[in-house]
Amino acid sequence: MFISLVAVLAAQVMSASPLGERTDVLVEREAWVMGTRLRVVVESSTERAALGDAERVITEVERLDDLLSTWKPEAEIARANHGRPGKSVSLSDELHGLLSEAFTWAEATGRAFHPAIGPYIDAWDIRGAGRVPPAGSLREAADAARLHMWRLGDTVPEVERGHTSAWIDTGGFGKGAALRSAAVRLDEAGEASSRLLADLGGQVWARAPKNRPWRVGVAHPLERGEPAAWLSLHDVSAATSGTSERFVEVGDAHYGHIIDPRSGRPAPPWGTVTVVHPDPMVADVLATALYVMGPEEGLRWLEDRPEIAALFLDVRGNGLRSQWTESMEPWLDHNPEYSP
Repeated sequence: MFISLVAVLAAQVMSASPLGERTDVLVEREAWVMGTRLRVVVESSTERAALGDAERVITEVERLDDLLSTWKPEAEIARANHGRPGKSVSLSDELHGLLSEAFTWAEATGRAFHPAIGPYIDAWDIRGAGRVPPAGSLREAADAARLHMWRLGDTVPEVERGHTSAWIDTGGFGKGAALRSAAVRLDEAGEASSRLLADLGGQVWARAPKNRPWRVGVAHPLERGEPAAWLSLHDVSAATSGTSERFVEVGDAHYGHIIDPRSGRPAPPWGTVTVVHPDPMVADVLATALYVMGPEEGLRWLEDRPEIAALFLDVRGNGLRSQWTESMEPWLDHNPEYSP
């Protein structure tokens, strides 16, 4: 998943006091984590409070990276991904719970979201130079990528994999899980700053009063520097999926980095989908799933799920067709229109 959300941030903001005795401080921190940039902007009454909240977010995202990174051999997920087939590997309660959630969403989305997609990533060499795998390799990958190649313990936090090529890719839910954990960490600290925006490689989590939301732009799928829509966000996360910025090139062909687990082939580059949800992990998972489904199938799937807010930006020639769910209306600051 990639996201194309650009936050437009105000400078130092004065309080509503007619005497002007309070000036809120705006603090920005950045860190490189989960293979991308984490940017945290906090507006609070004091610099100390703002810096404290920013540091809590960064520390928690770094902790989740140590848990979920498939690039770090020392991460806990690596023990699951390298376990001997048929032998149980013990997990922390936290990782066991996250994998259970991810597998549940795989079932709910008809495997449009699929955490055990690792063999397909290898087959297409998505993390390398890229290749078009022969039919035999795709069949082998399909066998290894089946969800039942993984067995999660029901009463004990453990997991067992059933194929030497099977591995779990956390890219479809790791950022969301990290932002959700950071939100919980802030709540536990009990020092709620007035406003906070965390941007993890583009997926954002916004904490703000309802009357002072963060204004966030959703980039045009064809014009990356231009917003196609604006969102006003408070106490929710927004995640966008698309393939125009990340792809592999094989000969004269470009293949997007998002694999359709149902076919084992890259999903077509039709545009982007943005999901807004109070739970950052749900936003992350569903942005991937709905991109794989595409606008027509995705909107049908959402008909029975009115609580999920989604915006589809569908490229048509040089233009853009915009469609969104009714639950997206409260978050749209500027409704996107068809642009010729």
